[in-house]
Amino acid sequence: MRDVAELAGVGIKTVSRVINGEPNVSAAMTERVRRAAASLHYEPDLHAGNLRRADGRSRTLGLLVSSVANPFAAQVHRAIERVATEHGYAVFATSLEDDPDAELRAVAALARRRVDGFVVTPVRDDQAYLRVHVDRGTPIVCVDREPCGIETDTVMTSNLEGARAAVRHLIAHGHRRIACLGDLERIQTAALRRQGYVEELTASGIEVDESLVVFGLHDDASATAVARRLLTLPNPPTAIFSSQNLVTVGTIRALQQLGLENDVALVGFDDVETSDLLRPATTTVAQDPDRIGRLAAERLFARIQGDNTPPRHLVVPTRLVVRGSGEISPPGRR
Repeated sequence: MRDVAELAGVGIKTVSRVINGEPNVSAAMTERVRRAAASLHYEPDLHAGNLRRADGRSRTLGLLVSSVANPFAAQVHRAIERVATEHGYAVFATSLEDDPDAELRAVAALARRRVDGFVVTPVRDDQAYLRVHVDRGTPIVCVDREPCGIETDTVMTSNLEGARAAVRHLIAHGHRRIACLGDLERIQTAALRRQGYVEELTASGIEVDESLVVFGLHDDASATAVARRLLTLPNPPTAIFSSQNLVTVGTIRALQQLGLENDVALVGFDDVETSDLLRPATTTVAQDPDRIGRLAAERLFARIQGDNTPPRHLVVPTRLVVRGSGEISPPGRR
C-alpha cells in the first residue's frame, strides 16, 4: 500500500479509502490510485482489511451445491458467481455430493472463513443447525430445495408441476404404460417429481404400476442398467419419464443400445446439453438454472445490504421443450 501511495503521490489513507470503496475521494484521485495499483499488480489483503473495515465484511460468499457432477448445479453456480462478481465479491464453493454430513462440515468450514452469506442446497433432512448463523447476522438463501427447521429465502423449480406436465404430454400421445426413473428419493426434488408422476396418472384414471417406478439412481450407469431391464420385460413400458438429467442420459444410452430410440417415447426432466443433437431429439422439461442462481444471489445481496423483510419463497417455472422423443406414439397407435 505504501508503494501504491508513493507512485500515486497520495497518502496511505487515500489508498485505503479507494481500495475499500469508501466515499470522499474524487474521481480523478480514485483513478490515479487505481492506475498505480494496477501497474504494481497490487492485491489488497482482504483478511487484514476486514479488521479495519467499518462493516466488517469479508467480501466473500459461501456456496454449497448438491454435486459438481450435475450440469444443473454447475449452471446455478455460474449464475451466482456472475452476480457476486458484479458486487465485487468472491465465491467459495463446495460440492456436497448429496452427503448430509458434508453439509454440516462445509457450513462450518465456510463460517470459519467469515463469509458474509451462504447459498445452500439443502441435503440434510433438517437445517435447524443454520439458526446460529442467522442469529449472528449471516444471511442464508436456500436454492433448489426447501429447507426444513428454519425459515429462509428459497429459490427453487416448480418440480411437481413440471413432472405432471411431462406425464400429461405422454398420456396425450396415447401412452398408458409409462415408466418413471429417478434419483435418490430422500432428495426433495426427486420425491416431488415422483409425486407429480403419480398425481398425473391418477388424475387421468391410469393405475400406477409400481414395477415401472424405480428411484435411487444417482448416476447414468445405474439408469442405463435399470432402463435396459424394464425395456426387455415381457410387457415393457411404451414410454419413460426420466426425472433427472443424468438419469435421462443413462436412459437414452439404454434405448440406443437396444435399438428402441424410435419406438419408446421419452421425456426427461431438466435439459441435457446435447438434447437437440440426438435422433430423435430429446423432449425435456427444462429448468432455468441461470435464473434460479441469479435470483438466489440477488436475494442474498439484498439481505447483506439490510433487507429485513419476511423470507420469500420464489418458484421458477419449468417449460416443456418438444423435440421429438416425447411425441412417439405407442405401437397400437402408429
